[in-house]
Amino acid sequence: MIDSLALLLAPLAAGVLATLTHTLLGREVLARGIVFIDLAVAQCAALGALVGSLMHLHGIESAVLTLVFALTGALAVAGLCARWPERREAMIGSLYIGAASLAALLASRDPHGVEHMNRLLAGDVLWSSWAGLVPLAGATVLFFLMRFVFPGLLRRDLLFYPAFAVIISLSLPMLGLYLVFATLIIPALAGAALPRGRGAAAMTIGVGGYAGGLVASLLLDWPSGPTIVLTLLLLSMPVLARRSAAGTRHDDVRGAAGGVPSD
Repeated sequence: MIDSLALLLAPLAAGVLATLTHTLLGREVLARGIVFIDLAVAQCAALGALVGSLMHLHGIESAVLTLVFALTGALAVAGLCARWPERREAMIGSLYIGAASLAALLASRDPHGVEHMNRLLAGDVLWSSWAGLVPLAGATVLFFLMRFVFPGLLRRDLLFYPAFAVIISLSLPMLGLYLVFATLIIPALAGAALPRGRGAAAMTIGVGGYAGGLVASLLLDWPSGPTIVLTLLLLSMPVLARRSAAGTRHDDVRGAAGGVPSD
């Protein structure tokens, strides 16, 4: 049993690294009101990874192609937000579904295309290795330097979108699209529901979701990606439910005092 748990150390480290960067990016995404950006950019990165697989690219070549597609998607999102700010979510969603449809068409042309596509969607963080974590760890260090030494830089589109693309392109092959989206949004959303300690709460939910999900995946023999996504949701639900209940009580007090009904 101890040996089996030791196998979870590298996947857990991958989850911690992803949580450190994705939670902060997720808070910025929520503040900007562009929730679909992670799906769109992650899908573009997945499209690049799929193209690399179909071209039989490996290692640095595949990683570079994935990054190019992710950067292209991020720049497209930036352009759409600047050109149609009032319709940005609809436009970003259209970009996502377009990239997903193109990936489906490409996958249909290869005998192993569906297998590649499923792996990119669901991922399997259990296969993470210490050597494979080096690029993400390096990007995490640079990201934190940029975030905390120069806190205003990420608020600039010129740096936010490329940084987002780099982090997503590095985490997608390990986590899969579903887990990338969940790590970006669920902890940040739960943290935003709290009046204080939002960052610490988001990080706790993120790391706890990976730790609990990995253990459950090992014990129950479930796929790691979906199991961690569900664990993140379970951990965030009490926070979101408490926030919802507090909001309902606040509305009731306002109504009793003669305020405007909340319906």
